Order: sequence, then structure tokens, then C-alpha cells
Amino acid sequence: MFMIGATMGLNAAVADDQDPNTKTKVIVLGMIHSDHLTSDRYALPLLRKTIEEIAPDYVLTEIPPDRLANAMAGFTANGVVSEARVMRFPEYKDVLFPMSREFDFKIIPTAGWTTQMARTRQLALDRIANDPARAEDWQAYEDANAVMEEKLKGREDDPFFIHSDEYDAITKEGLTPYATLFAHDLGRGDWESINAAHYTLIEAALNNHQYEGATVLITYGAGHKYWFLEQLRLRDDIVLVDPAPYFKAAMAQ
Repeated sequence: MFMIGATMGLNAAVADDQDPNTKTKVIVLGMIHSDHLTSDRYALPLLRKTIEEIAPDYVLTEIPPDRLANAMAGFTANGVVSEARVMRFPEYKDVLFPMSREFDFKIIPTAGWTTQMARTRQLALDRIANDPARAEDWQAYEDANAVMEEKLKGREDDPFFIHSDEYDAITKEGLTPYATLFAHDLGRGDWESINAAHYTLIEAALNNHQYEGATVLITYGAGHKYWFLEQLRLRDDIVLVDPAPYFKAAMAQ
């Protein structure tokens, strides 16, 4: 069962009977995917330096479990990520995979996405967009997107803003119509279901490395961040850490 809307602060309280040093330190970094290639504020070199500052033991990625082996095999063979899904993400292709040759962290694939999910979702959205009976729903969806884009405008690639409560509130509000109006149309690829599928794998990875005193980095598209944080704040075996100090340290290099 997935509960939404937890109100605990960013750093969960440490249980009295548990050594805080064995808690898992978790940092959630929101990615901007291809925009990393054009952004001056959140460019790939800054991302790399930030990950270096975090020094993770495990990196939980927006890579489906059935894609990682092929992606890593190709990269190991010739230094190039050619797996179709993974190569879409410059944060992995140009940063994380190259870093894996120099640093001792484990990449864990935690994306619940499948090709069939994406195909079903796109067909359903196309159908809704062209259905006169759903015109009101589609307009509400487009209006919410427009409002969200306006609120994010000029700040959508600012790493400090992306990792703020304000950003999370804006994205949650903007994505709620999409999540609620189309939940029964998009199958397992609807917003709540896909986030739940992602989080199931994230949670399994955290459980597998519970009380190791490890540092875990979670890297997903920034829009997913609010959803994951709401679930992560329910755990008492982790400490959620604000990424801002890592960005500041990376910028100071």
C-alpha cells in the first residue's frame, strides 16, 4: 500500500533503540535528462562533481532491470552506452557509466517502466486528445501543464530550486490532473501506477541494504521526486539528506 502526503520533515527522526550510524543516508537527485546538455546551471560537469561529493555506495537509477546488463556490456566493451533506453539519459550515458570506471559504487536499476506500458499510455493519450467527449478532461490537463510551466519558467534548470519544497509542490499540483483524470485510461502506465512500480524497486533496494550505514543516491526525472519523497519519509531506517550542500561543494571546486 502506498501512502501519499506524509508530513515528516526532510530528516526522519532516529529511533531511540537504533544506532543512527547504521541508518541509510539517502539523497534524491532530480534529473532534467536532455536539458542537462544545454543548461548552464545544471550541466553534466556539475552533476558529475555533485555525485563525487555525495560519494554514494549505491545509485538507484531510472533504468529498467532488464536493460542494465546490455547497457553495461556495451559500455565495458567499447566505452559507449548504446542500449536504446539508457542512451536517452545523458546523466547515465555521459556521467554515471563513465564514473563507474573510477569510483566504487554499484548501479542498481529500479525503473518499473516497460515498452508495453509506454505504448499503451501513448495510445490512450492520443485517443483521449481526439475524443470530443473527453474535451473537458483534456483541457484541464493542458491548463494544469500550462500553469505548472509558467510557475517553473526561468527556474526549471536551477538545481537548488529543483530540490526545494516549492518545486515539489508545483509539480505535484501540476501533475495531479494527469494522475486523476486519466488513471483508468492509461493502464499500468498511469502516473500513480508507474511511480508505484518505480518505488517498489527502490524500496526493495533499500531493504536489501538496510542498516549498512550506506549512502544511497536516487536519480530520476525531477517530476517523480515529490512522489518518492512522500514515501521515503515514512521510513524510519533512513535519513534523507538535502542535496544543496553537495551542489555548493561541487560549485566551489
